[in-house]
Amino acid sequence: MAQMTMIQAINDALRIELKNDPNVVLFGEDVGNNGGVFRATEGLQAEFGEDRVFDTPLAESGIGGLAVGLGLQGYRPVPEIQFFAFIFEAMDSVCGQLSRIRYRSGGRFTAPVTIRSPFGGGVHTPEMHADNIEGLFAQTPGMKVVIPSTPYDAKGLLIASIRDNDPVLFLEHMKLYRSFREEVPEGEYTIELGKADVKREGTDLSIVTYGAMVHASLKAAEELEKEGHSVEVIDLRTVSPIDIETIVASVEKTGRAIVVQEAQKQAGIAANVVAEISDRCILSLEAPVLRVAAPDTIFPFPAAESVWLPNHKDIVETAKKVIEF
Repeated sequence: MAQMTMIQAINDALRIELKNDPNVVLFGEDVGNNGGVFRATEGLQAEFGEDRVFDTPLAESGIGGLAVGLGLQGYRPVPEIQFFAFIFEAMDSVCGQLSRIRYRSGGRFTAPVTIRSPFGGGVHTPEMHADNIEGLFAQTPGMKVVIPSTPYDAKGLLIASIRDNDPVLFLEHMKLYRSFREEVPEGEYTIELGKADVKREGTDLSIVTYGAMVHASLKAAEELEKEGHSVEVIDLRTVSPIDIETIVASVEKTGRAIVVQEAQKQAGIAANVVAEISDRCILSLEAPVLRVAAPDTIFPFPAAESVWLPNHKDIVETAKKVIEF
């Protein structure tokens, strides 16, 4: 075991897959000699060469088109979109092409492409760098959307994503890149896509969340425990497809639930989870299922971030409403 930050765990996963499979190629803006904006690909070009790890022009549409072509030719491309909201330039490649290849070809072709991209608030980035638009892709059939919350999960999920034969959008919350370390196996391992993780067990309330909000939820659970409330925290890890079975088992045990996301409330992952809980657990619920989410406005400039983003205090307040209903 080694103590790793999330960025180190991601770099380690990429190195392992480059060694394991000669068809794995990494490309994007500044991912080569520079090692990426956050150094996620640091040292990989020097180790594996410019044919395996290379820079592209500042053109996300070109990155997307290259990923489609390489995926169809037997490669396992791992393109990086430098910041998540820049992916709008590649929407046709991602949602119009990659996500449909298996269906369109009747299963004759697959698109084993893993698109990596940083996102998320709390780090004072310029406009369009932090946007939480994962809901757009979770609504795209044929796409898997993975969002790790810890270094251990990031490494295992990224290796599993690269080995998957369908397209995966792998989102990395910028605030988690270097915020803490944990023990991560130095060898290869995988974590099943589409499988949630119970980060904390409890009996009075279920909190379903993902990404950086996992840590805000765990902090809220600790505060609620001091007041005598036992709170279970579920990390979705994969937001498409969602692990409905783990959520249902938790809610049937606790009888109460809230769903937490950093993204705006409307049409998000949380809305889908609430609907699934209502569909499947209505007879087990002791209170309405509430959401904690950002306001339905454009992601603010850095000066207003702390006011706009959900935090553990918002989670505690919402949890108490459900517990005391």
